Amino acid sequence: DLDQETLRVKIQDLEERLNDKKESLLEKELILEEVSALSEKLRHQALDGRQGTMELSQKVNLFQSRIKDVTRKMMATVSELSMHQATAHKLQKERDDCCERAMSARERYQQGQAPYDYADAEFSKMIQTERQREVDRQAGIQRKQEEDIMNSNFTRTTAEPRVNAYIPEDDHGLPKAYGVNAPFKPTIAGSTMRHIRKPNPKPIEV
Repeated sequence: DLDQETLRVKIQDLEERLNDKKESLLEKELILEEVSALSEKLRHQALDGRQGTMELSQKVNLFQSRIKDVTRKMMATVSELSMHQATAHKLQKERDDCCERAMSARERYQQGQAPYDYADAEFSKMIQTERQREVDRQAGIQRKQEEDIMNSNFTRTTAEPRVNAYIPEDDHGLPKAYGVNAPFKPTIAGSTMRHIRKPNPKPIEV
């Protein structure tokens, strides 16, 4: 499995880095011991008056500064070491979980079942996502077509198309244009026409 191999490589890399940090920490501890011993020796020499007080004081301050610097680096190394140990432990746990899930999925698959409990729901969600993506794609295509029409030289209108041709009563049955004398279509009566009574013509007696 690629994920397990990746985790194994990461854990191995962290272990190597952890060993390097341990070696570095050990070296710094040895340096600290040597510096501390030398500082203490110089301090005693300063107290005994074997060397000049000013020179020894400067050396002591220098070594104390080095001690503080080494101590600070050691603390940083210890903190980094703890962080790498926590990361290695987390990756180890993830690898164990992946192995356990892989074994469980293999057993369920051999029994003709889904690899895991929510596989059906996840597959349905994936299908739904694909369908929604297709719907969005079609909507985008339609929107692009509408924008192309709006940006073209044609003028869109919502007016009702006017009849400009008729089919003559002949053997051909081909439409023929009305020309300048097209039939008139009256407009729809307004709201004020509702209150006007229609005429009631009286019959003409002969």
